[in-house]
Amino acid sequence: MADDLALAVELAEAAGARLTELRRGWTGDEAGLRAAGDAASQELLAEHLGRERPGDAVLSEEAKDDPIRLTADRVWILDPLDGTREYGEGRDDWAVHVALWERSADDLTVGAVALPGRGVVLASDGRAEVPEPPGRALRIAVSRTRPPAVAVLVAEALGAELVPMGSAGYKVTAVVLGDVDAYVHGGGQYEWDSAAPVAVARAAGIATSRLDGSPLRYNQPDPQLPDLVIARPEVAAPLLAAIAAAS
Repeated sequence: MADDLALAVELAEAAGARLTELRRGWTGDEAGLRAAGDAASQELLAEHLGRERPGDAVLSEEAKDDPIRLTADRVWILDPLDGTREYGEGRDDWAVHVALWERSADDLTVGAVALPGRGVVLASDGRAEVPEPPGRALRIAVSRTRPPAVAVLVAEALGAELVPMGSAGYKVTAVVLGDVDAYVHGGGQYEWDSAAPVAVARAAGIATSRLDGSPLRYNQPDPQLPDLVIARPEVAAPLLAAIAAAS
């Protein structure tokens, strides 16, 4: 549908605003805020999609996986609150992910990522462009809580700086925005962690793959998608070569 992208942006923005409002007025503990945030964002997204796209299937981190998605022509892939830990801690590096997978393409066709802490929503509309090469040492985003060993080895091989960040969506969009040159992850993620950010990155001309260079695939029977590489186009080949050597 022609307005799927507009809907994705609207949903990501609305969920981000709801989460920001909830955190601003929260008086309970951090664990309670995290749980309330997950629930509030899921409720908003499910309600809106149920009304606007009642015939579509949904795969969401915060909902039971319905196997009907495996035969559906259109599947929305949601992470209602990516970076729950960072959200609860009052940090800015969290996000809301809304993506659409379509059988006709056997791939993602729409993606929107809200970064409420930065006051922006990035979309797969091709408007974002890869910034010019920065003329500095390579910067690689990694998890702030569990950076993969392969990223450490790759940084040493390429003389790169590792930059710890929160949510997966925040790290992917940091490549799109030019804050870092790549994002390397290994060791456990699911489709909802990367679907929307990957759609946005691809539309901006960013290279996306698994650690072994194979394509990222979505709406699979097992939604685990444990590793990925997101990189500026001129960085992708040497980065993948360094990963292969380190492995």
